[in-house]
Amino acid sequence: MYHILLCDDEEDILYALKIYLENPEYVFHEAHTGREAVRIVKEQPVELILMDIMMPELDGISAMQEIRKFSNAPIILLTAKSEDIDKIVGLNAGADDYITKPFNPMEVSARVKSQLRRYIQLGGNVAADHVLENGGIRLNEESREVYLDGQEISLTPKEYEMLRLFMEHPGKVFSPMEIYRYVWREEAIGSESTVSVHIRHLREKIEINPAEPRYIKVVWGQGYKMESIKKDRTI
Repeated sequence: MYHILLCDDEEDILYALKIYLENPEYVFHEAHTGREAVRIVKEQPVELILMDIMMPELDGISAMQEIRKFSNAPIILLTAKSEDIDKIVGLNAGADDYITKPFNPMEVSARVKSQLRRYIQLGGNVAADHVLENGGIRLNEESREVYLDGQEISLTPKEYEMLRLFMEHPGKVFSPMEIYRYVWREEAIGSESTVSVHIRHLREKIEINPAEPRYIKVVWGQGYKMESIKKDRTI
C-alpha cells in the first residue's frame, strides 16, 4: 500500500484526483490547508504528496518548505496555467514535478506512478545523512544496516521496516493496523497478532530485557510507540 496525501482547498479537486488515481494499492489522506498538510506528513507514513500552490493558512510553497525539513517524499505541485513563475519557484524550492490544471487523468496517473517508482528505487524516506539514531540504536537507511551499542544486528526485512517506522516517529503511538499497513503494504485484516509476534521478535534483538522493554513500549488500548532516549555518554 502507498500512502498519498492530496492537498487542495477545493473538494471537487480532491474528488477528481481520487477518481483519476483509483488504485487498490493507494491509501489517500486529504488536507485542505497548508498547515494541515504539514501536520499529516509529520504524523503519517506518506510516500507521495500532491500539493496545490494556492492553499489557505499556509501556501503550497511554504508548506512544501516545511515538509522538506523532515521528509523526502516526492511532491507534485498542482498549478494553474497562469502560474508559470510559481512553477519555477516551486521546483527550485524542492518540488519534484508539477501538473497543470485542468488535469489530464492519464497524465496525473503517469506522473504519480513515475514519482512513486523513483522514490521506492531510491530507498524511500531517507534523511539527509541517511542515519536515524535513538539511544544506542543506529539505523543506516542507505545501507539498511542496524547497530545496537556499536554492534551490528541482523533483522528480517519486516523487522527492519518496523524499526524504521518507529525511529522516524519517536514518541508517536501506532496502532497494530497502522503498523501492518506500513510494513506489509496491504489491508490490515487480522493484523494484531501478526504485529505482536514481530514486535516480540524485534524486542528480543534490541532490548536488554525484552520483558521490560526500554525502546518499544505498549500503550494499552492504543498500540505501540518508541521512547525517545538520549544516547548514553561514556566518561
